[in-house]
Amino acid sequence: MTMGGPATLNDVHGFLLRLFSDSDLMKLPFQEYLAPLIAKRRTPKVVEQYREIGGGSPIYRWTKLQAEEMIKILDKISPETAPHKYYVGLRYVRPLMEEVIEEIERDGVERAIAFPQYPQYSCATSGSSLNAIFRHYSGRSQPSKVIWSAIDRFPIHPLLVQAFAETIQDELKKFPEDAKDDVAILFSAHSLPIKAVNRGDPYPQEVAATVQYVMEKLGNSHPYVLVWQSKVGPLPWLGPQTKDAIKGFVREHNKKNLLLVPITFTTDHIETLYELDLEYAKKLGEEVGAKHIRRSAAFNENRTFIEALASLVKSHLTANVSCSRQLSLLCPQCTNPTCSEMKDFFLRSQNILNTLKSKQECLQEI
Repeated sequence: MTMGGPATLNDVHGFLLRLFSDSDLMKLPFQEYLAPLIAKRRTPKVVEQYREIGGGSPIYRWTKLQAEEMIKILDKISPETAPHKYYVGLRYVRPLMEEVIEEIERDGVERAIAFPQYPQYSCATSGSSLNAIFRHYSGRSQPSKVIWSAIDRFPIHPLLVQAFAETIQDELKKFPEDAKDDVAILFSAHSLPIKAVNRGDPYPQEVAATVQYVMEKLGNSHPYVLVWQSKVGPLPWLGPQTKDAIKGFVREHNKKNLLLVPITFTTDHIETLYELDLEYAKKLGEEVGAKHIRRSAAFNENRTFIEALASLVKSHLTANVSCSRQLSLLCPQCTNPTCSEMKDFFLRSQNILNTLKSKQECLQEI
């Protein structure tokens, strides 16, 4: 499960309309009226951005590839639960999650794991995806036999940390020899409105945990900072913004060798290919006089990351849990009633999973 991205330029408007209409992702006044206006206004600019990266988003292609490879590994390391099957559901473009859920139902699946591809949990990303599952079932008239559980976060999984460390080390090698020791690492995460942070969204602390573990894995080899990108609108968001950090380091502190690390993204998409590569590393880098700005590779077909996905699923199945303990906790100032209903939806599965496990154990004793 992921947000997805427009596969073609013709898909951009529909993608933006669904995105700005999602009140879990962002709350707008008079959203049902304002979202279409914002989507229409932003479409021409965003179309040009996608045109510059090849005419569409590669998210679905890479996510599908990762899922295919994960299943191959999972069938080998968890034969007791094989065969496994994957489905890719997207929030804002087809195949939409709601359509994929109905495909799961038609296929007669009895056990399904919701697996948002966001290592760090946010109510705006993983939470929105899990809310969408609950909403779909709450409005569905037909009974369901599917037992749902969720892998709702994995910010410090050892193989995730290792995958980040490997991509960073690989990119550091590409700096000129006389610049390697002078590189500062900028971990760039998708930003979040301060309003959401003040409600208690766990995203900032989970992103920081990932950064800390990655730097420890690297032996704290270089100085580093956590920065934030992709701010939308006039309201305050988490900072410093990535572009402002680049300006500050190069212009004010004469730090001109920088490595950008997309620490919250698991595939390439517009935020890496356009925002980090073209807007910041190339255009902004030239504008401020940077010597070298590079960006570590997104995971895409990274074997270590795919092994992390398989490991997470196997551990989840072995633990026989419906979700993490953390998912049961609401944000202290949560204002979204769907969140508590979604959490109850997944927590209720635990009783069913416990009953099934007890039956299996009894059968094994016979």
